[in-house]
Amino acid sequence: MSIKSDNRQLYLQVIDKIKEDIENGIYKEKEKLPSEFELSKLLGVSRATLREALRVLEEENVVTRRHGVGTFVNSKPLFTSGIEQLNSVTNMILQGGMKPGTIFLSSTKQGPTEDDQKRFHCDENEEILLVERVRTANGEPVVYCIDKILTNILPDNYSHDEESMFEVLNLEAGVEISYAVANIKPLGYHEKISPILQCDPETALLVLKQLHFDTNDRPILYSLNYFKADKFSFHVLRKRL
Repeated sequence: MSIKSDNRQLYLQVIDKIKEDIENGIYKEKEKLPSEFELSKLLGVSRATLREALRVLEEENVVTRRHGVGTFVNSKPLFTSGIEQLNSVTNMILQGGMKPGTIFLSSTKQGPTEDDQKRFHCDENEEILLVERVRTANGEPVVYCIDKILTNILPDNYSHDEESMFEVLNLEAGVEISYAVANIKPLGYHEKISPILQCDPETALLVLKQLHFDTNDRPILYSLNYFKADKFSFHVLRKRL
C-alpha cells in the first residue's frame, strides 16, 4: 500500500497513489477515505505531506473534505469537454450518452445594463432578452443557464422550443456562432442556484461566462452557465510556443 520512492516531491507521489487506488476501486465514489492518521500510516508519509496531497486533490475535485467528518471520494464527471472547444450544453450531454432536456424558467425583455452596453456595443435604448433555463440530463438538472441577446437579432415569432441557443440563432435568426471569449471559475454553494440543481451542500459549481460572436465578429450572445462540478469536467490543451 505504501508508495514507492522516486525523484518527485513526496506529496505528488501521494496524489498519484490515491488517484490510482480510486481508479482501481479500492476507494469507491462517495466513499469515505481512512482517517488522516490511518492513511498516512498506510502510505508511509507524514500527516503534513498527506494533508498537502489532499489539499491538491480537493482543488482538482477528486475528493471533498468535510470538517470534523472526513474526506470523501467525489463522483467522476459524466461530461467532459475541452475549454478550447466551442460546444453547446446540448451536445455535451448527447456526447455523454444521455438525453438532454430543458426546464424553462423565465424570459424577460429589459434595458441593457452598463456591462451589456459594453458587451454588445449597444445604446441604452435598445432591448435585451434575458432567458433563464435549467438544462437536464436524463431528467436530472445539471446546468443553470442565463442567456442574454439583443431582441432585434431574433425574429418576432421566436419560441423556446429549441434546446440549444446555437440552434435557435441558426434556424430562427440565420446567425452562425463562430467563436466565444470565455472565463471559467469555481464557486461554492449558491443560495438560489444550488437548490435548483439539487446540489449537496458540499457540491461546488463551475461558472462559465461566454460572449459569443458570429462570423462577422459581432457580439451576439452572452451566456452565464452554472455547471454542477461533480457532473462536468473542463480541460484545456496548452502548447509550447
